[in-house]
Amino acid sequence: MVKLNQYTRDEYKKFIISKIDDEASLEVHETMMDLHPTDRSEIYRELTELQRHFIHQVLSPKEIGEIFEQLETEEQERFIQEVDERYAASMFDAMYADDAADFLAEMKEEKAKEILGSMHREEAEEVRELMSYEEGTAGALMTKEFIILRESEKVKDVLVRLRKEAPEAETIYYLYVIDDDHKLAGVVSLRDLIIADPENEVVEPMSTRVVSVDTEDDQEDIARLIKKYDFLAVPVVTKQNTLVGIITVDDILDVVEEETEEDFGEISGTRGSLDAKISSFEAAKKRAPWIIILMFLGLITANVIGQFEETLEAVVLLSVFIPLIMDSAGNTGTQALAVMVRRLAVGSLDRGAVLSMVRREFGTGILLGLFCAVTLLILIPFFYGSFMLAGIVGLSLFLTLSVATIVGAVIPIIINKLKIDPAVASGPFITTLNDVIGLMIYFSIATAMLQYLPQ
Repeated sequence: MVKLNQYTRDEYKKFIISKIDDEASLEVHETMMDLHPTDRSEIYRELTELQRHFIHQVLSPKEIGEIFEQLETEEQERFIQEVDERYAASMFDAMYADDAADFLAEMKEEKAKEILGSMHREEAEEVRELMSYEEGTAGALMTKEFIILRESEKVKDVLVRLRKEAPEAETIYYLYVIDDDHKLAGVVSLRDLIIADPENEVVEPMSTRVVSVDTEDDQEDIARLIKKYDFLAVPVVTKQNTLVGIITVDDILDVVEEETEEDFGEISGTRGSLDAKISSFEAAKKRAPWIIILMFLGLITANVIGQFEETLEAVVLLSVFIPLIMDSAGNTGTQALAVMVRRLAVGSLDRGAVLSMVRREFGTGILLGLFCAVTLLILIPFFYGSFMLAGIVGLSLFLTLSVATIVGAVIPIIINKLKIDPAVASGPFITTLNDVIGLMIYFSIATAMLQYLPQ
């Protein structure tokens, strides 16, 4: 199989298009299958609709499915529009059931039903079962294509069966063993099977210390579990410990990417508007609630400034440093927030870990505050000719950054204790709160030292 760079990819594309024009089916098929699925999909997405239609005729449903899985969502939707239900159904029949279920779950219900109705009964039932689980749970994430062993099977018989069934399984590195009641009994690695005595029963090399997840477990918890134990796969069981599927590490990588994008959207207040497909109106509608909330919180900030109107009138130069105080407070608080949300996302923090993280962030805030304060003590006298003004701004920034890191670290912990996603409720709120705190500190110090400032 060939892995392409930019230059050879363009050469392959030109060659494939020339053979499509010549209607050389065999050469197009051989050339496409010589490439990695990712490279195939990159060439496919650059073809015209007529050229893509030729590819559909040349490649088998399974081969076209490998391309389909590499396409972006909007490209997949375009593909479904370009082919009839039977062609799409044959492709989904050849795909792993969990991959087919993921896509069909995103389609319009009527269209998905049409495709499911055209699929083979057995494959369609598997896909329907996976689609019946709540999104974001182990049941919705698992695959049904895996090999099940029984305790009483001989090792030599299993190895023979693996040669036949492995091509259809999503992974064979871990093989899960069930008892006579279809309950999960243990796990055996392919390596242990290969080195085991062929005459032994599977129960001999099998380990009973198997970690499993429930069909209703959250996908984030599963991602943490797989990372913690460095698994390639994990079995999925019902409340009765019946083995119903497995989750592979490649599916978890997709979850991590999805959750990271979601958390970024929550922290920035843009959740739901990161999708390139949605319109400007839809993006604005999703962002509007946060903008309105922040607008009202901004009125609090304006009120704080209004309370110190006399101080500003006496020394107008103080207003020059308002953006510096607010921006520094918001940025520092957001950095502490990002660190804490990340720690909460990868695993729960016990009391000792929480105190350690808060102490670390507080220490970070103090050091950042000292560095910024010293910098201002040097620059402000040079530009504005006032050491007293430099002292007020520097002290204010030092205290603001110290407090802002504490706020950024503690608020998400409190929100998490209340069983609320800290990424949802923390981001813009902490920025505005730190703005208010920073201004209160700044103007309080400035008012106290007003008589020493140049009027």
